[in-house]
Amino acid sequence: MVLSRRREWRARFGRLSPTLTLVVFLGGCAKFSPDGGMGIVSDLTTAAIGEPVRKIRSEDEATAAQARVADLLSRTMTADAAVRIALLNNRGLQAAYNELGVSESTIVEASLPPSPAITLSRLVQPSSIELEAQILQNVLSLLTLPRRREIAEDRFFQAQTRAVETTLRVAADARRAYYRAVAANELVKLLNQALMSAETVSDFAKKLGETGGMSKLDQAREHAFTAEVGGQLAQARLNQRLERERLNQALGLWGAQIKYKLADKLPALPSKPKIEDDIETEAVLFRVDLEIARMEVAILAKEFGLTHATRFIDVLDVRGIRRLEKTDVTEVDYTLGPGPSLIRTTTDRTEKIRWRGLDVDFQIPIYDFGEVRTRRAEETYMAAVNRVIEKAVNVRSEARQAYQAYRGNFDVVRHYEREILPLRQIISEQTLLNYNGMLIDVFALLTDARARIDTNVQAVTARRDFWLAKVDLHTAVVGGRDAADPQARVPGAAGG
Repeated sequence: MVLSRRREWRARFGRLSPTLTLVVFLGGCAKFSPDGGMGIVSDLTTAAIGEPVRKIRSEDEATAAQARVADLLSRTMTADAAVRIALLNNRGLQAAYNELGVSESTIVEASLPPSPAITLSRLVQPSSIELEAQILQNVLSLLTLPRRREIAEDRFFQAQTRAVETTLRVAADARRAYYRAVAANELVKLLNQALMSAETVSDFAKKLGETGGMSKLDQAREHAFTAEVGGQLAQARLNQRLERERLNQALGLWGAQIKYKLADKLPALPSKPKIEDDIETEAVLFRVDLEIARMEVAILAKEFGLTHATRFIDVLDVRGIRRLEKTDVTEVDYTLGPGPSLIRTTTDRTEKIRWRGLDVDFQIPIYDFGEVRTRRAEETYMAAVNRVIEKAVNVRSEARQAYQAYRGNFDVVRHYEREILPLRQIISEQTLLNYNGMLIDVFALLTDARARIDTNVQAVTARRDFWLAKVDLHTAVVGGRDAADPQARVPGAAGG
């Protein structure tokens, strides 16, 4: 292919063929990756969260993905199942993979040599025709093509790492939404049981009031307590619906897909917390966004070197010229004829003149010897270096905060389970015995009931915060934190 094209161009434009052959040869080196860059994304994601990812490219793949999602939704959802559904069904994540394909197209295009410009002209005069062909090639771009291609490849790998970061963020958002939705279910169940008990006592108080066995004040207290629990339950049910919709959004579910079953209770606390001896080092080594920043510094260093090497030359274009002039010439010849007369003979012919040459265009740096471009590249590079150092410091701090939140929430939940809840159970049992023995009034019984409900709600909230802190700890180490989320800036913080 290259040889045939080389012979064709040599036949037409003579000495211009070597440059064009170089362009064709270099252009054939750029090509798309077989998997669109998804192989590295899947490998890195699997190593980080234990779940492979795939890009849906065809109708068959979309059908298979939907079948897998339907199978996962047919069972009671777990946190791991929520992540799997999000990785298969979240269209925003698929859009990020499509953007990776767009990035690859841009990078392949950028790594191609510049296309030559061809100019053809034809000038006609009454007695002559002038044909001219010019091919303009940017030689400087050809000479710097290997370095520019290397930079383009680094840019593509950086785009792949950004796709990994997006995948980790989607997975972390799915886990957070799952834990919040399950915690909302547990609070509704808890308050529903409390309301049923309160309504039973309220009915009993009403009957006692009718017989004169309970004062009107005590009846009002009991009815007010029941109404308050009802208000808390209504608020909890509203929060339950909102959290479920947030989970639907994180998983990309709609229509009949939202009729899945969630657990009524958060998972139990692990037997012991995760011990991290050097959480900072682990985060600095594995955080995806920090690696992206490091890549940016390395790429800018290469771009700075390229700018420094070409600072004295901005444009270096070589133009090959071939010109063909055709002129119609009429020659008149006189010969002696018979007698004293002359015979005139006219001959028409075409005279061809071929011109070949070379034209070089370059800018003379009279006012700027590359200092402006060099200074701009240097400052851009140093700004990236400073941002990497700042990010490394922030990553260390975020890792420490995330671990402290994780460990602190673990200790809080353990304290509730071992100390507060058992004591609250004993207090409730003894209070009920004293009330039945007419040793205390109904007001003391209601006070204990309110305290018991508040304690149970706080225990559920603490357990939810622990699981959210666990997610934040993982994202603080491997990446996937959302800077726009205020809860990502304060690890372990959770709203009510």
